[in-house]
Amino acid sequence: MKCFVYLIILFLFSLCKPAAVSTGPSQAPNIIFILADDLGYGDVEILNKHSKIPTPNLNKLAQQGMIFTQAHAPSAVCTPTRYSILTGNYSWRSTKKSGVAWLWDPPLIHKEDYTLGEMLQSKGYHTACIGKWHLGWHWPTKEGHLPQADGRNIDYEQAITGGPIELGFNYYFGDDVPSFPPHGFIENDKVTVLPTGWWEAGKVGAPGAMVPDWRYENLLPTISEKAIKYVADRTINHPKNPFFLFFSLSAPHTPIAPSKLFLGSSGAGKYGDFVVEIDHYIGALLDTLDQLGVSDQTLVIFTSDNGPTNMNGNNYVGEIGSVLTHGHNSAGIFRGLKSDSWEAGHREPFFARWPGVIPEVSTSDALISLTDVFSTLASIVGFDPNDSMAVDSFDIFPLLKGSSTNIRENLIVQSGNGILSLIEGDWKIITSSGGGGMWSQKGVLAVRDTLKDKWQNVQLYNLSEDPAEAYNRADIEIKRVNKMMHKLSNQIRDGRSTAGTQRANQGVQVWETIKWIESIP
Repeated sequence: MKCFVYLIILFLFSLCKPAAVSTGPSQAPNIIFILADDLGYGDVEILNKHSKIPTPNLNKLAQQGMIFTQAHAPSAVCTPTRYSILTGNYSWRSTKKSGVAWLWDPPLIHKEDYTLGEMLQSKGYHTACIGKWHLGWHWPTKEGHLPQADGRNIDYEQAITGGPIELGFNYYFGDDVPSFPPHGFIENDKVTVLPTGWWEAGKVGAPGAMVPDWRYENLLPTISEKAIKYVADRTINHPKNPFFLFFSLSAPHTPIAPSKLFLGSSGAGKYGDFVVEIDHYIGALLDTLDQLGVSDQTLVIFTSDNGPTNMNGNNYVGEIGSVLTHGHNSAGIFRGLKSDSWEAGHREPFFARWPGVIPEVSTSDALISLTDVFSTLASIVGFDPNDSMAVDSFDIFPLLKGSSTNIRENLIVQSGNGILSLIEGDWKIITSSGGGGMWSQKGVLAVRDTLKDKWQNVQLYNLSEDPAEAYNRADIEIKRVNKMMHKLSNQIRDGRSTAGTQRANQGVQVWETIKWIESIP
């Protein structure tokens, strides 16, 4: 499969090799931002010497640039993280206080929200999102009513609006959410094939419309080859215009569906095999940049949207924690899993490569959030955000160039059930239960429980001494708890964590949190 893609690329390349372009920090680079889905910090070999999953291409990418060891997703589940990457705002400032976008939900990002894609378009970039979207759409129905629960009244002959091409992307290709209908691909705002079949209840994933012969195993190869062809087309046919590719993987999230070629390629079951397949296609994408002669002109960032589930992939899923039977822990040394406030829920692999700008074989232990992608790219391309844009995003370009000066004093992370935590230096405070409940508990209810229990569930950890979060020090560090709680309260109240004019948050949950925090002496 890889050879087939390369033959296409090399054939095109031989017909029209792009002219060499001078490189350097002053030139706006092509940008490829790769976001894995549910990949754990402990899955990548270079971050975990005990990993049972070979990841040679991710290892190479990391060694050719910079590894960030304290990179955090703004949420421990995917929809809010994707919102935050594209807007530069914490998602709990929006209406999304907990959980993820569900079947037939409307767009979480609105037209008035300025997005990363729009920012880059304003600087002359062609922008593409390929892969998972999972931020909601306006789904057309046959009689103009709200979508039915099973989606039987969705009119797939009409445009599906409110998605990527209305929010800063010139091109989109993907399947929105792998386990949600429609089980098929969307290109721009239309399905590529009318879904005339039906994915029955009882199969992995939600029942609903599907295209004929739909198979989960085809998803990762299809979007990967589409991403490679996009890079080739933009480089060969539009060499004077930079491109931004948001390569939004749907893997290794369930359905865990490695292609037949990769079965048995890891020591961590089908889940590990799926990660090997991801690594393979990332290698193919990076090799394509080399073949096209644009690696030095391209900033590549790789990370993940939240932590792992440790499922082994049996029947496309597996029990939570079942991959541990293979002697592999996707969480590495960290506590918890996807959805949790504990570190494994949101501490992510984060590698950045830009030859000649980002030093090779370098590491940074500076605290960063995926919200920082917006302001960092804005700095690189020369865009000056106004006061209302990207209010929780910091410019970490100095870190990428090798500075050792911390940019952030602290950051906030959100669990799947909406619990907020503050990380500052070596310390981390969790305002309630650390477990995210795998979306079982709504954030507002969790905050009200906390209001009743007050100190009972507060957790404080020193991450430098106790990265596994085994020793809760809240009872013996009362002054630190109070200080950190009030810093969290101030960032909630201000409606931003960057300097600027105070803003209003949407909804009431964050104000309930403030009431509780301010009841602390």
